Amino acid sequence: MSKNYLLIYSEQLATEIELLCQNTKAPSNTLFQIRKSSSSIYANIREANYGQSKADMLSKFEISLKECSETEGWLQLLYNTNTIDEKTFKMHRNLCGRIRRMLISSCKTLKESIK
Repeated sequence: MSKNYLLIYSEQLATEIELLCQNTKAPSNTLFQIRKSSSSIYANIREANYGQSKADMLSKFEISLKECSETEGWLQLLYNTNTIDEKTFKMHRNLCGRIRRMLISSCKTLKESIK
């Protein structure tokens, strides 16, 4: 059985963001929002693996894609406000980018198979 890298990377991102939030001093709303968006990526990808249909799976992936963009936005805000350093920002942003590209590809494939 092949590894589900989308699930692996999304779990890694959610875990790393949670640990980052536990060790970062930032406004509580910002930390709440980035925790919420990053964990939503992971949760929706897990749900998609047990989708009731291809359309349901596509919907979960599209939600994950939006949450991925939101997470990148919160990371940018944390970096812009000097809450996280450049290395931390780039590491997490790059992981988000990897997940986003995989989701875009998965959504494209699913849309073609639904037609």
